[in-house]
Amino acid sequence: MTEDTGLRRREPYGTWPSPVGAALVAAHDGRPEYLGAVGEELWWTAPRPAEGGRRALLRLRPGEAEPSCVLPAPWNVRSRVIEYGGLPWAGLARTGGAGPLIVFVHFADQRLYALEPDAPGAAPRPLTPLSPVGGGLRWCDPLIRPGRDGGPGEVWCVLEEFTGALPSEVRRVPAAVPLDGSAAEDRGAVRELTAATHRFVTGPKPSPDGTRAVWLAWDHPGMPWEGTELRLAEIAAGPAPVLTGARTVAGGPGESVAQAEWAADGGLLAATDRTGWWNLHRLDPDTGEAVNLCPRQEEFADALWRVGHRWFAPLGNGTLAVVHGRGAARLGILDPVRGELADAPGPWGEWSPALAVQGSRVTGIAAGALRHHEIVQLDAATGRCRVLAAHHRDAVDPAYYPRPVARVCHGPGGREVHARLYPPTHPEYAGPEGEAPPYVLWAHGGPTSRAPLVLDLEIAYFTSRGIGVAEVDYGGSTGFGRAYRERLHGQWGVVDVEDCAAVAAALAAEGLADPRRLAIRGGSAGGWTTAASLVSPAAEGLYACGVISYPVLDLVGWGVDETHDFESHYLESLIGPRREVPERYAERSPVRHAERLAVPFLLLQGLDDVICPPAQAERLLAAVAGRGVPHAYLTFAGEGHGFRRAETIERAVEAELALYLTVFGIHRPDAPPLELTGDVSGAARRRGPEPVP
Repeated sequence: MTEDTGLRRREPYGTWPSPVGAALVAAHDGRPEYLGAVGEELWWTAPRPAEGGRRALLRLRPGEAEPSCVLPAPWNVRSRVIEYGGLPWAGLARTGGAGPLIVFVHFADQRLYALEPDAPGAAPRPLTPLSPVGGGLRWCDPLIRPGRDGGPGEVWCVLEEFTGALPSEVRRVPAAVPLDGSAAEDRGAVRELTAATHRFVTGPKPSPDGTRAVWLAWDHPGMPWEGTELRLAEIAAGPAPVLTGARTVAGGPGESVAQAEWAADGGLLAATDRTGWWNLHRLDPDTGEAVNLCPRQEEFADALWRVGHRWFAPLGNGTLAVVHGRGAARLGILDPVRGELADAPGPWGEWSPALAVQGSRVTGIAAGALRHHEIVQLDAATGRCRVLAAHHRDAVDPAYYPRPVARVCHGPGGREVHARLYPPTHPEYAGPEGEAPPYVLWAHGGPTSRAPLVLDLEIAYFTSRGIGVAEVDYGGSTGFGRAYRERLHGQWGVVDVEDCAAVAAALAAEGLADPRRLAIRGGSAGGWTTAASLVSPAAEGLYACGVISYPVLDLVGWGVDETHDFESHYLESLIGPRREVPERYAERSPVRHAERLAVPFLLLQGLDDVICPPAQAERLLAAVAGRGVPHAYLTFAGEGHGFRRAETIERAVEAELALYLTVFGIHRPDAPPLELTGDVSGAARRRGPEPVP
């Protein structure tokens, strides 16, 4: 029965009408990436969910109000290096009216192409060959180096080359690709700039005087947020320069260097966590002596999941544009001499690791709690910010957006757990008096990552219907220093599960959430945490259901040749050395504890996923077969790790809502369809008594 409360009517949580539909969520999925400057122009990639999920390449000329799309469908500017990809394009401004020269990676064949967009009849021309071996040849983090005396020049970049059919049969090396197209059919025309001495590398960056270059490198079993080496080499002079005398000037097994850049005076700048936080340091390239430019318990970088991320950029006057914060990522201008830091004004609390500098202007990709990602420019000389492109426009009345609340809860032993609450929000409806709403715990992927505070219509899809969301930056997340990240060492499936449970229990204890209508969901590593939570004694009886997307589920199988090379040894730190604790791999795996799985779940899987392949999901299905646990398994052809196509996103969001409505006992006439196997009411009985907060 409807009760009129004056300004808002009282209706059961989950039944509220909402203008935030699944199609709207899909249309706003993704964000701009890989912003860069080409002379006075700005270029970046942008998502196109309605065009098969491709990444378009956009160009904004000076004085233009809107960017133009440079390449029509099906061109897809996206690299597959380390599968998560990296910087997929580079540009060179040219004089004499020729317009810019652009190089980019096309996702379908992973070849590097050149494009002169202002030339008559401009069309991409391939620069690199195809390879029939394994995953072929892949490229990222390019830099265009003009040729001497008007010659064609080269592209310096990362080459990823498969040498066999297995994911582990791969090598990576800094390489030079000729711009004249001579390597388009000839692998031998690609020059390797140095020996392949490390498993992973970033693209080399030459010094201002052109005599040296630096890059990052690391090896199995380490991940780049655990330890990287800052490598420096001389650039040998000649018509075909190579990198000689390579040596390590910073970093190592216990120190992560996330980014390095040259200062205009030839000094070396690096974001390193040698203090326990990713702080900016100035390094002497000859001695490695380091000076912390702004000692703070804040992060001036983050986990290097994609090659080419850029958290800081030198300006011409000696100051630095920096993305920094604690559990956040603000843009600021740092005076490295005084150590003073001034933040950019405006409503943007999250800036992406993609900064473009043009004189005193710094342009980045920024978003806020009530704003989508925009292309925003800060004039460091005046301190003013303005939006240049991808302008935020409210798709619905912002009264439907939830207002996030930052929380610090406490897990076992009193440890801090950071979370963000998105309560049910509607301008016309409220829940029944004295009734707490259902809540869904969101476990982010990674797990060495964090949940950014940005407007997310997928969250609004649920909160505007009366279902709350709590995002948890569990132990192991970035943004809070190295010690917080290392809480997960050897404890994946324990600390993350306990921390999510601590937040859920706190919500129930404070009367903010209905303890009988709690759920948990996540994708990738978040899918692991979700599945582990549903079978863990630490969360027994806490969650009524779960949504598991493209997950890791079987640690015994997920490893060297059942996932991609980048993360194939990640478990050595997350779980422990496989040789030393083999039993732990089985003990932690949700597929090995199917008898504990007693609540309904939804399993979502891309069939082209090579990171968490369908075999992982299928093992869970086999383990629960015949046990009567209600579940649904939805697969999506053409989708990899993470969903990009509009139709996939719509179906996934609607199926998730349908699960909650069914399990929480919420009735609404527009409920999307979802067929569950098994007996939902029986699963509720097996779940047991109401948990005691």
